[in-house]
Amino acid sequence: MSENRKLAAILAADVVGYSRLASADEDLTLARLRALRSDLIDPTIAVHNGRVIKRTGDGALVEFRSVVDAVRCAVEVQNGMVERNAGVPQDRRIEFRIGIHLGDVVEESDGDLMGDGVNIASRLEGVAAPGAICLSEDAYRQVKARLDLSVSDLGSTQLKNIAEPIRVYSLQVGSAGTKAAATSETATSRPAAPPKLSIAVLPFANMSGDVEQDYFADGISEDIITALSKLSQLFVIARNSSFTFKGQNVHVQEVGTKLGVRHVLEGSVRKSGNRVRITAQLIDATSGGHLWAERFDRDLTDIFAVQDDVTQQIVAALALNLTEGDRQRLAPEHPRNAEAYDCFLRGRELWHRLTKETNLAARDLLQRAIELDPKFASAHAFLALTHGLDYLNRWSASPPESMAQAEEVATRAVTLDDSDPWAHWALAIAKLYTRRHDGAIGEAEHAIALNPNFAEGHVILGEALYYSGRPEEALESFARGKTLNPYFPDVLLHFQALALFQLGRYEEAVGLLMQRLARNAVTDVSRALLAASYGHLGRFAEARAAWQEVLRVNPDYSLEYRRKVLPYKNPADFELVVDGLRKAGVVQ
Repeated sequence: MSENRKLAAILAADVVGYSRLASADEDLTLARLRALRSDLIDPTIAVHNGRVIKRTGDGALVEFRSVVDAVRCAVEVQNGMVERNAGVPQDRRIEFRIGIHLGDVVEESDGDLMGDGVNIASRLEGVAAPGAICLSEDAYRQVKARLDLSVSDLGSTQLKNIAEPIRVYSLQVGSAGTKAAATSETATSRPAAPPKLSIAVLPFANMSGDVEQDYFADGISEDIITALSKLSQLFVIARNSSFTFKGQNVHVQEVGTKLGVRHVLEGSVRKSGNRVRITAQLIDATSGGHLWAERFDRDLTDIFAVQDDVTQQIVAALALNLTEGDRQRLAPEHPRNAEAYDCFLRGRELWHRLTKETNLAARDLLQRAIELDPKFASAHAFLALTHGLDYLNRWSASPPESMAQAEEVATRAVTLDDSDPWAHWALAIAKLYTRRHDGAIGEAEHAIALNPNFAEGHVILGEALYYSGRPEEALESFARGKTLNPYFPDVLLHFQALALFQLGRYEEAVGLLMQRLARNAVTDVSRALLAASYGHLGRFAEARAAWQEVLRVNPDYSLEYRRKVLPYKNPADFELVVDGLRKAGVVQ
């Protein structure tokens, strides 16, 4: 059989919960699906120049000449389904998940398509939320400037049986997409004036001509953020939000508007042999005017002095009046060993990627840093965090042992340098998940006292307050974390929903959970909480549909396991979730 390779836009679609619908009434379900194909799906595919490669029972694979055609077809189908599902009970609706990818395919002589291009589209469909469309980064790049859609960046996602993670974007269409777009427009049409003493540090550009040196430029930026964050008078945007602009050609005024800051620091790093050149400039984001600029040519052994110089000159340019405590916080002990610092920067950068493989690689580098400099407190802090990730994600053979190691190493970090907020953050996590709630709250508050702009510190304080049965205070901490980190991770929406749920504000919890599902279609925990919320609201059909999605995303989901590992001070708080599921009849 002859074959040829080509680049194609592939759309994969299937029906959400088809087996459930068919088991309830197979004849009716098939009749409705045939009608949809003849009245909506096939005509829409034809209008947008698509070719059906194969039917897959309740779904289809379709080839298009362009990604724009594929997306327009998908949007039209999903909008059409919103209209057709109006008034239909949730558990009887036919809803589609759609995935679209632009990639290399093999066309065989009979017209069938094979290869990664088809496989990735199929896997993208599998992670899409009901009524949504998931695009690979390659596909999204083709349409982002051409279509006016509400888009959620789901980040780098490991798709089943696909070797490398794929960056995924979710398009929410129909009424949900319209609402999201309207909310976004309302929010951005009346921007609040940024605080006068506020700053975002953009990731410094790597000018070394070697992409392998990105970690070094990123590390310099992150250390400057950490230093500035320790000043209580200054509002400093978190690293995760600042770094969303990495590699982008953006205007400073745009950055200031999106992050809500008055000042922006940008710069570059060139590392060559044992020499490093760092340039930095502080810009007023409201006017675009330069407040300060400097270039530093130093030996690598002087890199810590350069970071201090940059920080001190920003303080001078902003005319900050430092207290004695501020001055002490800005003069931490730096590791004396340049090789240890290099290992630390590599390890910390890998830790930020939050995958099992990079976490293991980060641990090796951080352990090497400690071997080279046993008193390197920050290396100990991040080493503890690698063990914490193993526990939280069940990546180790013995999660309890991982948490014990996290606490041991975090305690060592605090002993070496009691002024390191990351060390106290790591220790707060360890104490929380070993159910020492007051100790966790104390460590989180200590981290925030050392670094008032520590977004992660505010979030872990919120978690500790929530699990201690103090949801109103938890919501305040979560809100502060979101302010400091405008491009906050989607899991923060889940934490806020948990606190609202504990307060009995179920409708508000549902709203946040739907936002999270739009950003992260593969979450099982948010779907379970959504089902429990619907149960308490008496919306039992929607609760059952949400629970079916929990088991689709994670067939091994276990309430008993979560009862065992979640650190509730009062077990009745967890039983409130179970009670909502019981009301809906999905658990006994």
